[in-house]
Amino acid sequence: MAEEQRLGSIEISPVAIASLASQAVLGCYGVVGMASRTLRDGLAVLLHPSESSRQGVQVGLEDDRITVDLFVILEYGVRVSEVAHNIMQSVKFNVEKTLGVPVAEVNVHVQGLRISDPG
Repeated sequence: MAEEQRLGSIEISPVAIASLASQAVLGCYGVVGMASRTLRDGLAVLLHPSESSRQGVQVGLEDDRITVDLFVILEYGVRVSEVAHNIMQSVKFNVEKTLGVPVAEVNVHVQGLRISDPG
């Protein structure tokens, strides 16, 4: 019989998962940026890239399940459902590929639409 040897454990911080998710979102077509989770005076607040864009990501870890909630602002004129679906796939793929842990759920919350600056 082979004896199993336990070397230790690996813990992945929700902040690390949020960072991976944020990078995946910002690489998707149609995304203007990450948004704060709360609306200010009924308007979405676009997080500046130098700020922590992880603020627009909420990670839940429960019973070995990872859930990711993303708060985004999209480009005006894009097909919202298509872009949201692409965001879900990209985040799920990147997090699972990097961490080797399955992602149970990716939820995209579109906080607003913006016309991006032409230059």
